[in-house]
Amino acid sequence: MKKKEEKWAVFWCDLLGPIIYSEIEPEQTHRYLGELASRAVVFPDGRVGKPSLSTLKRKLEKYREGGFGALGRKVRNDRGKARTVSDEIVAKIVDLKKEQPLRSPRVINRFLSEQYGLTLPRSTIYWHLKRAGATRKKLGIVKTKVRGRWTRDHTHSLWEGDFGDGPYVMENGDVVPTYLSVFIDCHSRYAVEARYWFRHNSDVLIDSLVRALAKHGAPLALYVDNAKVYHSHGLKMACHMMHTRLIHRPERDPAPGGLVERFIQTAQNQFEAEVRAGDILTLEELNRVFSAWLSAGYHRDVHSELGVSPEKQLRKGLRVTRHVDMKEILSAFMQRLRRTVHRTFSDVRLDKRFYKVAPELRGDRVEVAFDPFSAIDTVEIWSLAGEWLGTGTRHFREPVRSAGPAPKTPEKPKNNYLDLLVREHEKQLADQTKGIDRRKTVKSRSWPFHEFAGTFARLLGNRGGLASFTAEQLETLKKVYNSSVRIDKTMLRQAFENACPKSMPHVIRELKILINRKEETRCSPTTSK
Repeated sequence: MKKKEEKWAVFWCDLLGPIIYSEIEPEQTHRYLGELASRAVVFPDGRVGKPSLSTLKRKLEKYREGGFGALGRKVRNDRGKARTVSDEIVAKIVDLKKEQPLRSPRVINRFLSEQYGLTLPRSTIYWHLKRAGATRKKLGIVKTKVRGRWTRDHTHSLWEGDFGDGPYVMENGDVVPTYLSVFIDCHSRYAVEARYWFRHNSDVLIDSLVRALAKHGAPLALYVDNAKVYHSHGLKMACHMMHTRLIHRPERDPAPGGLVERFIQTAQNQFEAEVRAGDILTLEELNRVFSAWLSAGYHRDVHSELGVSPEKQLRKGLRVTRHVDMKEILSAFMQRLRRTVHRTFSDVRLDKRFYKVAPELRGDRVEVAFDPFSAIDTVEIWSLAGEWLGTGTRHFREPVRSAGPAPKTPEKPKNNYLDLLVREHEKQLADQTKGIDRRKTVKSRSWPFHEFAGTFARLLGNRGGLASFTAEQLETLKKVYNSSVRIDKTMLRQAFENACPKSMPHVIRELKILINRKEETRCSPTTSK
């Protein structure tokens, strides 16, 4: 008995147990079977339904006749043999295939039609060849995976998303890397959303996807990498809400993601190469010129594979736009925590912040939902059963006073803290293109990068400071600067003196030599005489 049949046999024995083990009287058997037929059960295949009375009687009779083993399927006498095709024809099929492994079922059918006056379905021929070990793969003809390019017949049938490394930009006097977040339409190769960020985390993923949904509606399927950020609960929940199938790239198989990676390579070769050759930009400037390159360049240029521009292909293949409720989608990314409403202050606490709720909820256990990427001035209050209970507004607790004279009404403060929160929130919205970095830390170094780059420029005879370098040169200097915290003015001057000629590559080479020597001296053990 196979494992699957064993599960079914155990299921029927469990269901008929009271009868099998005489827990009920024989005259009550029919009544008990009728009760079983009226109750819904979960079958071993996961289906929920009611077993019919005739099925229950048949299973009980089989058990009484042959025990547990009788509940499995009977093995056919002709198992493993062809029932509609003679052994002679099967042998002919196998010989034809082994004689020439590249013969297709159509060619084999021509031989069968000439000799036997019949043809067989493709599936039947393959079944016999597989049983005989005479398929192309078994005969050693096919050794590698046969792949085809991702393609869809209509626009927004499938989106592919991924991250890519971007150029360095200037941020608060420092040179920092960027990352390109992109979603492209598989049918048209049109970038439904693409921009550069300072991070490549879940915050950026959510923001990019929401922007794409707001402009183009929901796709039928979403194909993403197998990284942890693409397995988040919020992303899965949002896809289910949109009725969008979420597909992950197979592990250790990067080939299926070549379509979006080809777009990233095109952006690097055509756009980022021009950025690196010019003056270094800020993130806002980088995204502005990137948007111009997409609109006036990539989307309007003829695609080498499509034969038309992505913009025309997008409009040509558009059949319907699946609009989504953005409020519902955003709720999928909200964080939910369970809290108990304070009995005295009628509020809940989140990260040392207090939110006032309705007084009738005091002492109740509730679920607090909030957007972790906003200022969190208000939260949503839900019951544990999923019922909407209202909103909670941030407030500041005041000490509970005993009964006595009414406290003096305080004067209105000159500095309004809520106005300050509003200003900070507006600034946060204005800077949202920079992404959200909750792990940002300040690294203090005795010699800042801008002074290092300025000194480097002066030693080379350039009076423009950082502005005298191209973006690519600044990236190189930044990587050298980050390689060791021990770089100082003395080391840089010494590297410049050792360099011959006095050019940037030679100075950097001498500087790396000095850094390695200093690290070796610091790490070498001291010996005593």
